[in-house]
Formats: sequence, structure tokens, C-alpha cells
Amino acid sequence: MQETNSRSNVLGEATENAAFAWLQRQGLVGIEKNFRCRGGEIDLIMLHRDELVFVEVRLRSRTDFGSGAESVTPRKQQRIICAAHYFLAMHARWRNYPCRFDVVAAATTNQQRDWQWLQNAFLAE
Repeated sequence: MQETNSRSNVLGEATENAAFAWLQRQGLVGIEKNFRCRGGEIDLIMLHRDELVFVEVRLRSRTDFGSGAESVTPRKQQRIICAAHYFLAMHARWRNYPCRFDVVAAATTNQQRDWQWLQNAFLAE
């Protein structure tokens, strides 16, 4: 079990790094990776034009149980929103920026990674 988790962690980190680079090529500017707090975690925090973007990165090698984007459950959304509130409380510089929550889903097919970028994937309520 430990080996599987280690492999998953390495693959997850590689996917997040690839998503970060891919989003930079789309014009976003990196702010922070893997922001963690007691309430949750944010994979990537980026700036897109004048908006602060909290990005959840998902990877699916199989879609039998839905796409990567579909795997961001309401509970997961709440944990991301909680972490975003904490990030904004800790970093006054970003408090007045409009914010949004995006999901970047990577699907691996035939040794190729395809990206799906859902802007405003969910809202903070």
C-alpha cells in the first residue's frame, strides 16, 4: 500500500507541475503551489489577467467513474474554498482581487496528456 501511495503522490505532483506549466503557457502567472492549511489544500494559485485563480488539478487515466473534473465533489469544493479564505486572510496583497475557482483535468491517452480547463468550475457560497 505504501508503494502505491508513493507512486500516486509522485504522479500527482508531476501532473500539478505539468498543469502549472501548461497554465503559464495560457497566460496565467504562478503565485503559489500546494497551499495547505488545516481546512484544506489548493493545488495551484495563479493570476489570470486581474483575477486570482484557485486551481484544483485532477488526473484520470480511466474515465469509468467520471472525468477528473467530475471528481471534484461538493465536499472537496468546500475544502478548497476554506483554504482560499485562509490564503486571503494570510496574504493581504491579494484580498481585493476578484477570485475564481478553476479545475484543470488531465486525461492520459496513448501516452499523451490532454488538458481540460474549466474556468469558474464552482462558486464560493
